[in-house]
Amino acid sequence: MGIRFDDQTVLVTGAGTGIGAALARGFGSAGATVAVHYNASRDPAEKVVADIEEAGGRGFAVRADLTDAAAPDALVSAVVERVDRVDVLVNNAGDLLERSEVADMSDDVYRGIIALNVDSVFRMCRAAIPGMRDAGRGAIVNVSSIAARTGGGGGSVVYAAAKAAVATLTRGLAGELAGDGIRVNALSPGVIDTPFHERHSDPERLERMVGGIPVGRLGRPDEMVGPVLFLASDEYASYVSGQVLEVNGGQVSP
Repeated sequence: MGIRFDDQTVLVTGAGTGIGAALARGFGSAGATVAVHYNASRDPAEKVVADIEEAGGRGFAVRADLTDAAAPDALVSAVVERVDRVDVLVNNAGDLLERSEVADMSDDVYRGIIALNVDSVFRMCRAAIPGMRDAGRGAIVNVSSIAARTGGGGGSVVYAAAKAAVATLTRGLAGELAGDGIRVNALSPGVIDTPFHERHSDPERLERMVGGIPVGRLGRPDEMVGPVLFLASDEYASYVSGQVLEVNGGQVSP
């Protein structure tokens, strides 16, 4: 029958494009009601909702700027007001913002990278936990990155450090919440063919990246869906918590 999320609400942040959009569609196909979060990508997010509904699922788009300290609480409250609860939270929103070596990076860029990639994950988890505790169950999947293992490079060191923080937060939070019936895991994608690399990687850089991937190609956003649905599933992953699942075509092993 496959992994199902019937009668569950899934909130996916950064779900207008790339991996987030693929995850939102995947959860919708698996029976979930999907809250498709976006910030600037309104039209793509609405298209994701349309795709979910066209396939027979249920979804709605909701906007929030997650770099605003008050936004995560407001986002979770808006979703709960509409559909009563959040059963699964997927913290996918994040970005490199710009490539800059540490010696040349401004405080504003540094703070922006941390705010989007770390602070938002912390605050989204904090906002979702009380409702999950009340329900006695829940699943959180955070999206880290292969950069957390390699240290990044080419002006992405601070982004890599932020994604490493996400991985460590995942492991620690899993221990804190185990007694509440809440599982916390992370996906660590490799180099995936998304708008992220259209913005931040020129063709020559991507070619060099592909040269270091044993399977010989970039990953696809849809290839992240199965791993995340597994991690979020109480039926298939009830004994899996505090793990960071590397999905990178063999580029880095645990």
